[in-house]
Amino acid sequence: MNFTKINAAILTEIKSAIGDEKVFTDAESLDNYSHDETEDLRYQPEVVVKPTSTEDVSALLKICSAHHVPVTPRGGGTGLSGAALPIYGGVSLSMEKFKSILDIDTENLQATVEPGVITEEFINAVGEKGLLYPVDPSSKGSCFIGGNVAHGSGGPRVVKYGTIREYILNLEVVLPNGDIIWTGANTLKYASGYNLTQLMIGSEGTLAVVTKIVTKLLPKPSQSVLMMGSFSTNEDACAAVSAIFRAGVTPSALEFMERKGVEWVINFDDIKFDLKDDVAALLMIEFDGDDLDDILKNCEKTNLVLEQHNCTEVLFADTASQKEELWRMRRTMAESVKANSVYKEEDTVVPRAALPKLINGIKEIGSKYGFESVCYGHAGDGNLHVNIIKAGMSDEDWENKLKFGIAEIFELTTALGGTLSGEHGIGLVQKEFMPIKYSEIHLDLMRGIKKVFDPKGILNPGKIMPNTPTC
Repeated sequence: MNFTKINAAILTEIKSAIGDEKVFTDAESLDNYSHDETEDLRYQPEVVVKPTSTEDVSALLKICSAHHVPVTPRGGGTGLSGAALPIYGGVSLSMEKFKSILDIDTENLQATVEPGVITEEFINAVGEKGLLYPVDPSSKGSCFIGGNVAHGSGGPRVVKYGTIREYILNLEVVLPNGDIIWTGANTLKYASGYNLTQLMIGSEGTLAVVTKIVTKLLPKPSQSVLMMGSFSTNEDACAAVSAIFRAGVTPSALEFMERKGVEWVINFDDIKFDLKDDVAALLMIEFDGDDLDDILKNCEKTNLVLEQHNCTEVLFADTASQKEELWRMRRTMAESVKANSVYKEEDTVVPRAALPKLINGIKEIGSKYGFESVCYGHAGDGNLHVNIIKAGMSDEDWENKLKFGIAEIFELTTALGGTLSGEHGIGLVQKEFMPIKYSEIHLDLMRGIKKVFDPKGILNPGKIMPNTPTC
């Protein structure tokens, strides 16, 4: 792609339009915004811009559109697909100053927030009013709600409450040419033409820049119970997942953790957990609601299912601190894996009944190519995070052959009725695998949508779409 480099004249124009104090070209800033949490990739922007209003974003995009300068929107920098990396230089557009919760409407159970609000802070703010925003990715303490929208993020409670798509009612966005629109309406139903709000969710900042978000809220449950089931094989644990739902119960979270990941997180984060020698996998199962008796009945039904699937032990978290310790074990697993080994993380998702075949296939593919894997994730909705560990692979094989193993993992997920990503997105690192799942007809439709919104191709270029028609 041929883009214009930012020269002194363009830089002066940007500073004049939105304020010198919001524009950064120092070496430290350029380095800080050259990476996110995606492996060890770095792409340095030419300038970092931190706008404080929708009008600032509009003015910036008008200038960049006129000069054909690429713009890469950025949230909290916690992404795992490389979607926030400015691979063509240009502007890194940080939304970190958009950090206001503008309104919590307790009558309509809605809230309006800016995209730079940290997800956990928003969850806590509505929680203080007795309300629930259930979208809680593992990085909720540092990720931005705008980044969650951009990636269609989920988290453990998707299994009961649904993905972020169920909770975004309306968005204020700035189009690549600088125009400002609202995508929908602050209503629970919407049947008025194409649903642009849903189109924006998961578009990874390639179609527009989100500047305000209207969310749906729920009453906050007053009770919860957390139980942990131990299994001697991955397959038994995975097979129990769909059986729990077939028994007529719906947990508020159902997480799978492989032994190696638990061992690493215990050492990394000093977690207090008695991991027995015969345990190969764990299922962490949570139920919430307002009637404790109903919750306990669901626990009893679940316990019977676990027994039928060779569960060796079931533990219950008796106190709030025990619950928090178990959740901390799950939420810090990605960080502990990253600290222990050279790795790549894939974000597979299949119909949950296919989980045993998925994890078996992943291990077989690892044996074929020489890598190990540590798997964990949101088993209740079929979303398994696969951390590929370099282990004994040579540097040459890691660089040149691993991609074929990853391709086979995606071929497997597709054959099982799944797709390439459940919540991390495609971004930069997964785009070459898109043809495994999608035909050229499908990809051309996506390219056409991109061209309608961004005819000059300046907004987060080089993401999602494969570079060539074939993988």
